[in-house]
Amino acid sequence: MAADIISTVEFNHTGELLATGDKGGRVVIFQREQEVLVEEQTPDVVLGSILRVLKFSLPSLQSKNQVHRRGEYNVYSTFQSHEPEFDYLKSLEIEEKINKIRWLPQQNAAYFLLSTNDKTVKLWKVSERDKRPEGYNLKDEEGRLRDPATITTLRVPVLRPMDLMVEATPRRVFANAHTYHINSISVNSDYETYMSADDLRINLWNFEITNQSFNIVDIKPANMEELTEVITAAEFHPHHCNTFVYSSSKGTIRLCDMRASALCDRHTKFFEEPEDPSNRSFFSEIISSISDVKFSHSGRYIMTRDYLTVKVWDLNMENRPIETYQVHDYLRSKLCSLYENDCIFDKFECVWNGSDSVIMTGSYNNFFRMFDRNTKRDVTLEASRENSKPRAILKPRKVCVGGKRRKDEISVDSLDFSKKILHTAWHPSENIIAVAATNNLYIFQDKVN
Repeated sequence: MAADIISTVEFNHTGELLATGDKGGRVVIFQREQEVLVEEQTPDVVLGSILRVLKFSLPSLQSKNQVHRRGEYNVYSTFQSHEPEFDYLKSLEIEEKINKIRWLPQQNAAYFLLSTNDKTVKLWKVSERDKRPEGYNLKDEEGRLRDPATITTLRVPVLRPMDLMVEATPRRVFANAHTYHINSISVNSDYETYMSADDLRINLWNFEITNQSFNIVDIKPANMEELTEVITAAEFHPHHCNTFVYSSSKGTIRLCDMRASALCDRHTKFFEEPEDPSNRSFFSEIISSISDVKFSHSGRYIMTRDYLTVKVWDLNMENRPIETYQVHDYLRSKLCSLYENDCIFDKFECVWNGSDSVIMTGSYNNFFRMFDRNTKRDVTLEASRENSKPRAILKPRKVCVGGKRRKDEISVDSLDFSKKILHTAWHPSENIIAVAATNNLYIFQDKVN
């Protein structure tokens, strides 16, 4: 079903919870079990292990973390976040699909997360209840009000244990601020504000105020016929609450400082790689559009994903990226057919691991790619039911471009472009990754000894 297609994946700050949003407007939260329990495998969550593949990446995490490995991720809570709506003024349907989920750091026993569709951002509280009050004076056991004249004694209500219930309640609804479709939300490091970005504007919100937001970026021209680029992604700096970046469909990244002015129309830094004239083609502009931008955990680097590559930029160097990784360069000769089937407009995301030493992004044929920044080694893995039996070790995959194909290689002509991995997430401190392949969620981890 189309409604089951996963549209976003996000670990919380501890990695204990993993949230997914889908096209049907639902949010499903998975919780990591406290100890390993052998249970039947659920069809949509397949656990495997990426042992040798990830061995190259984080040697420091291999041995030290083996001792306190804990269990699998199981469904913790499911709730309907957004419903389909209709804009009567513009005669437009607003679909319920969840575009992004962002967790807030945990301050008490409850969890808070932001979820957004094309137009409306909601703040959800997810909390547990394992006790219920009994023995009210003015209400009977069914909850009906009693006649005060019949009350002759005063009772002290007590809390009785009950089966654990996980409740999701909307605490805030931030609506009516975006004319265009929201593509990004990002929580600020001050944890008081967040921003939401659409094609032409970025708004800054306070978590306590739902009826007002501040417009901090507006690239809409006076005459829409002069429109040459749109905002594709935006994110706050992980440590400096005044700094944020946004990327554009022209392949540029702008770093803005909110201390400079209230409206950040003039950027502080402008990152752009000069185009090689020899590579210029009809598709150059389309494939240079940035689909995702992410600050490293350290705050020193920015990672961007365009159609064919992942680039890492140093905040101190604007004229070119310090690293460029080819995700699927073998598709360069296929751009014509990818344009005809609209795949060239797919928006792939990219993620850092906890120590910023490895980056991961998706591709076609349910392939996803990992690049080790230190050793410069890379690997292609496949998320599919056929090769993801629980506890199985993922084998690296190779794509054959031309000439003679080896036995374990797959030809570029036989890649399935309907199977694409757009959304991935990496545990903040361990080698555990979540990969969304259409309507299946795969969770892989390093081999547990």
